[in-house]
Amino acid sequence: MKFIFFGTPEFAAIILEKLIQAELMPEAVICNPDKPTGRKQIITPPPVKVLAQKYGLTIYQPKDKNELLEIIKKLQPDLAIVAAFGMLFPKEILAVPKYGFINIHPSLLPKYRGPTPIQNAILNGDEKTGVSLFLIDEKMDHGPILAQRELEFPISPAARDPAQRDNFQFPILSQKLAKLGADLLIQFLESLISQKLTNNIKEVGLPNIELKPQDESQATYTKKFETKDAYIEPADLEKAENQGGEIAIEIERKIRALNPEPGIWTLQNGKRMKILEAILTPENKIKLKKIQFEGKNPVEI
Repeated sequence: MKFIFFGTPEFAAIILEKLIQAELMPEAVICNPDKPTGRKQIITPPPVKVLAQKYGLTIYQPKDKNELLEIIKKLQPDLAIVAAFGMLFPKEILAVPKYGFINIHPSLLPKYRGPTPIQNAILNGDEKTGVSLFLIDEKMDHGPILAQRELEFPISPAARDPAQRDNFQFPILSQKLAKLGADLLIQFLESLISQKLTNNIKEVGLPNIELKPQDESQATYTKKFETKDAYIEPADLEKAENQGGEIAIEIERKIRALNPEPGIWTLQNGKRMKILEAILTPENKIKLKKIQFEGKNPVEI
């Protein structure tokens, strides 16, 4: 089966590498253009491009949907696989691959459609999350579900257990969901290959694949977080440290969800201070563990 892979960040790179290791090699990789990053705004390739170069894959970085349409028409794939690409595809693009577009989304859809499902699961104190495979249509994370799988452990932490804390922070949770999604995708692709598809997935009525429409009444949506969303009022932080309670729980979740991007910050004595790590004490108070003042190195406290 001739397929192409769409993705840009580390989440997508993890999935792409597991596909390659399973000897499911894409015909080409499509990712977003290189962009300036860091304080010095150095032009940097995205993680998927770096990985694709490592394996000698063909790479495209279209600037817009028109350029993407020309690329996909030229490639004529049987299937397109999408992981964290960040684009709504028009019907002209969706119509090109014979089997359609499959998306790997890190939530149990229809919950947490949009760009930040993992962060929102942490912020809301959810006990569980997982991944969904679905057929893409013209709406955001809207198409019928092909398969879902839950993580094997709860994601709301026993916050006082230091050995478990890493599992509940966004970067680690994102990696675990990417690996889970890759495993589910590989299983699904192997099922497709074994059944020797000749038509679009929607039309063929496969015995081992059920198309499950999403329940629109249960749909929730997420947004991309900005720097302002990661700000903590100094008075709220002081209350969380000294009195604890709900404000401390809320701040601790924000620290786990919104680091490293956009990065939790506050003001202390008029200076901008990043909060890199914190824990809840047995009394449900916030205790800062690692901070960084602007222009300085991180400090453990």
